Amino acid sequence: MDGKNNFQQNEGLLSAINDARGLFMDAVEAANSGHLGMPMGCAEIGAALFGKLLRFYPDSPTWMNRDRFILSAGHGSIFLYVWLHLAGYGISLEDIKNFRKSGSITHGHPEFNKNLAVECTTGPLGQGVANAVGIALSCKKQAVRFNTAKYKIFDNFVVCLCGDGCLQEGIAAEACSIAGHWKLDNLILIFDSNDVTLDASLQKSQSEDIAKRFEAYGFEVVQTNGNDLNDFMETFNRVKFSKSQCPKLIIAKTIIGFGIDEIAGISQAHGTAGIKFIGIAKQKIGIPPTKFFVSEATKRFFAHRKLECKKEHSAWLDIFKTWQEENPDLAQTLLKGYPTSATDTLDSIEQSSRDKMSTRVAAGEILQVIAKYDESIITGSADLFISAGNYMKDGGDFSPENLRGRNIYFGVREHAMAAIMNGVAYEGIFRPSCSTFLVFSDYMRAAIRVAALAKLGQIFIFTHDSIAVGEDGPTHQPVETLASLRCIPNLDVVRPADYEETIGAWKLAIANVNRPTALILSRQELPTLGQINVAQRRNGVQMGAYVAYAEIGELKRIVLASGSELNLAMQAATSFDGTRVVSVPCMEAFERQSNEYKNMILPSNCTKRIAMEAGISMPWYKYVGPDGVVIGVDAFGYSGQPVDLMNSFGITLENLKNVIHGLS
Repeated sequence: MDGKNNFQQNEGLLSAINDARGLFMDAVEAANSGHLGMPMGCAEIGAALFGKLLRFYPDSPTWMNRDRFILSAGHGSIFLYVWLHLAGYGISLEDIKNFRKSGSITHGHPEFNKNLAVECTTGPLGQGVANAVGIALSCKKQAVRFNTAKYKIFDNFVVCLCGDGCLQEGIAAEACSIAGHWKLDNLILIFDSNDVTLDASLQKSQSEDIAKRFEAYGFEVVQTNGNDLNDFMETFNRVKFSKSQCPKLIIAKTIIGFGIDEIAGISQAHGTAGIKFIGIAKQKIGIPPTKFFVSEATKRFFAHRKLECKKEHSAWLDIFKTWQEENPDLAQTLLKGYPTSATDTLDSIEQSSRDKMSTRVAAGEILQVIAKYDESIITGSADLFISAGNYMKDGGDFSPENLRGRNIYFGVREHAMAAIMNGVAYEGIFRPSCSTFLVFSDYMRAAIRVAALAKLGQIFIFTHDSIAVGEDGPTHQPVETLASLRCIPNLDVVRPADYEETIGAWKLAIANVNRPTALILSRQELPTLGQINVAQRRNGVQMGAYVAYAEIGELKRIVLASGSELNLAMQAATSFDGTRVVSVPCMEAFERQSNEYKNMILPSNCTKRIAMEAGISMPWYKYVGPDGVVIGVDAFGYSGQPVDLMNSFGITLENLKNVIHGLS
């Protein structure tokens, strides 16, 4: 680049910093809502990343070899939207004006939209850090899976901007600890270190040495002045091309609210307190008073930047086209996305010949079949592969030395595991699943909720599903946990009753590419329900509920059950003519069925209904109605043998028969 063009480029980059700060202020003022502090303090970082350092092409936002940028500090979402707008993505100036307004695509916190280069849903602090680790993991696996000796089609980086709040959350510690262990050298964390949280200065709540902490994790750690454009760019390039085979942490010292002197450097900068000083701030910075102003210099700069991005993208496309021609099978695997035809393979599995089996063992056996058919599926566990049974026997163990490994040992890091696997799901190349005991899903709840919100096809495997855990006691008996998961919108919670229903549960999970699935599995062995047709059990799960036992004669009453209690319902029904048994493995799938189907399974004129489940009774009242009875577990359990616990809470055949008799 000659001197004249170099000068114009630098001038454009500096004008972009000012224009961005003006847009931050105008958008938050127009919304009278939002967070000014981080965007104002990180304007130079944004200019450096989108103006020079990141690899992307706005006209191809889903370019597979783009660098991924994740804003973990999602409260500063206007930072992301403004830089995406200036860079030429599909966020218009009108969208910036409509920041945080109903119907706008510029949400209060970033919501996953690859076409807009919003790589993941962030806002709950620390989630984005763990997502970035998962995306980096996926990118490493993509590279080793699809690169060849001749062509390197994947060599991108994952860049995550986080703040003090993100790193205070325990999930970030979990995720960064394992990122260091995995030596994810394609991961660059930028720590916006402004020493301020929402309530007060950081010294009120923290005195640790972040640099030493991350060095202990196995990160390369450097420090830079985040408000010095050239210093930041030099530092970033140095660590990006460092030969150290480890993730990187750039500690970028910044001033929160930089540019609004009245609130700069103090906690009030975090929110909207700076709005009343915008006029003065613009005058001092040299920003025209015109609302939502973008200078010609900035427009010229990013128009030139877009041409540079196009050249890089075009060069990659040429390589990719040749790779695709020479590796058609690899290309087909890469481009097809999550295969859902594995469900056909599951249909071909012979019915179980065993009298009884726990559904955790059943699920593990079925996973082996899926793994052979679908190479995209990977699995992990929070130190419970042995107990949960989801280890893929021929999958190999993931490690820095074996990036192809499909079994991921997370250690005791449930929260990070869920969010890291969300990161894998955002990428959409590998199908993530992961396991722990059901009661510990509470550690994962924030990540499960985000997976549901972002419509990710992740599969959560939860075992030890009830008080039948027994001697481990109430800390490990998830009496309320099943119901709490059912409260999360767009999450399918599936509790199968035997091997065949577990096949149906896996079929539903594989088909759920736009929602997560929670498989709820038993520790104890359950009888094979041979009296129900095999296809009826497998396909009935897809409907959410089905008639497992048809009434003899006129319909008088309905017994509803799931999981281990379905067998009790089946036994009890044979003693009472007119009794229908309905298996309800997935309430959410049932609710998606037509009113005609739901009324066929649960006729409105039959009001004598009993539900039985070894969990709290609350969710079942929707189905039994005011004239019905729920047999559940509405108190914590105790340490003892499973049979004693079931007897104590009335989860027995005798009690169910007594209740049915009482409704007759």
